[in-house]
Amino acid sequence: MCGIIGIVGTTEVASALYDGLTVLQHRGQDAAGIATVDGARLRLHKGNGLVRDVFNSAGVSKLRGRIGIGHCRYPTAGSEGTEEAQPFYVNSPYGIAFAHNGNLVNTETLRKEMFEDDRRHIDTDSDSEVLLNVLAHELQVDDRGDLTPEHVFKAISRVHARARGGYACIALVLGYGLIAFRDPNGIRPLVLGERVTPEGREYAIASESVALDVLGFKRLRDIAPGEAVIVTDGGELHAQHCAEGAVHAPCIFEYVYLARPDSMIEDVSVYKARLRMGEKLAEKILRERGPDHGIDAVIPIPDTSRTAASSLAQVLGVPMREGLVKNRYIGRTFIMPGQGERVKSVRRKLNAIDLEFRKKNVLLVDDSIVRGTTSRQIIQMARDAGAKNVYFASAAPPVRYPNIYGIDMPAASELVAAGRTVEEVEKALGADWLIYQDLDDLVWAVADGNEALTHFDTSCFSGEYVTGVEAGFLEQQEALRSDAAKNERRSA
Repeated sequence: MCGIIGIVGTTEVASALYDGLTVLQHRGQDAAGIATVDGARLRLHKGNGLVRDVFNSAGVSKLRGRIGIGHCRYPTAGSEGTEEAQPFYVNSPYGIAFAHNGNLVNTETLRKEMFEDDRRHIDTDSDSEVLLNVLAHELQVDDRGDLTPEHVFKAISRVHARARGGYACIALVLGYGLIAFRDPNGIRPLVLGERVTPEGREYAIASESVALDVLGFKRLRDIAPGEAVIVTDGGELHAQHCAEGAVHAPCIFEYVYLARPDSMIEDVSVYKARLRMGEKLAEKILRERGPDHGIDAVIPIPDTSRTAASSLAQVLGVPMREGLVKNRYIGRTFIMPGQGERVKSVRRKLNAIDLEFRKKNVLLVDDSIVRGTTSRQIIQMARDAGAKNVYFASAAPPVRYPNIYGIDMPAASELVAAGRTVEEVEKALGADWLIYQDLDDLVWAVADGNEALTHFDTSCFSGEYVTGVEAGFLEQQEALRSDAAKNERRSA
């Protein structure tokens, strides 16, 4: 899960890219970077940390040019070092800067092909650098001096034929313009927008529509699965489907947690989807516990669950109370690198208002339960604040399987629900009662009659991977995660 943005403008774009990245900051807090084209030169600045920490006004002013891309990162593949901050750059052919959101599931195969067949060296452990070199190689195959849309579309068709996984990408090609493309299943999101100015028409492409809204761009549409979009440096827009036949299966976890509620993904309001999640979960509570459920107050765990909790409380006829106060200077716990950081951050991140817990039966509502780290501590926090009984509701089904498409759930051993029944998870978390959303209800809440959405990537809930999984891949991910955990413990 990363945030990407690209703009082809009529004036300098660095400030707009910076603003866009701050809006996409929730998608990655590990590193950030911006690349722009200044005449025949590429201007690039990137580093570890939040967008506001990586860039200052002097640094942004040096990123000259009216075409550029930006990226904010959290690590799912590769290390957490500065060398893996994006955008990446290769000088051949043409000079290409590249930003990528997602994860490949055949990285090692491609890495081997890059070295043995394409004679390209990959300098980091990042799958993003691998994908950039695949694109660079395919653009170089025809050995052309001048790029044409037809040439670019053929190259991206070959990229799709080689790459497997979930990916949304933006490439900045010097002397040509911007290229964006999305994986054939449309797992990771990408949206196109335009803005009409006195100087002419401008285009922007971003992970979420909220970035377009903030910058004053009108959302045109989602880039389709397998589609490539070109915006030349002259402002000409070209689009073509470069992969056919794959099942359209956007990641349903975007709606559960990753995306901002004010975003539109696949023409679905994330906010409304979360409202419907709360309604469906309340209906399940009424089925299982009846109207005499004994819940005195519904308390959302800030911030992502607030929308679902509000509709859940309304259906139950129970007041929703803000019993947990969030320290807004602590980042999203889920996307922090390393389990140690997550554990330390929960208490620093949230504080209970005792008044809302004392002598009450409270229902805590969260968007999902992944590792259980946060949930377990918050349940104890509620007890310490004087709650009589602490119930816990998840707006998503149990997360029992690794996510391999760019979300930091790569190892089943880290998932509290993996191999456990609901009752066993309930005991592990220390809740008096635990209820999960049903998968069918979650799919209904997101699709809500949208005929274009008949499938989703639900792999972390169902274990069904739309791209298929190569033999040994999940075991390899588990081993890598185990090694990383050991290194973390040694460092601590």
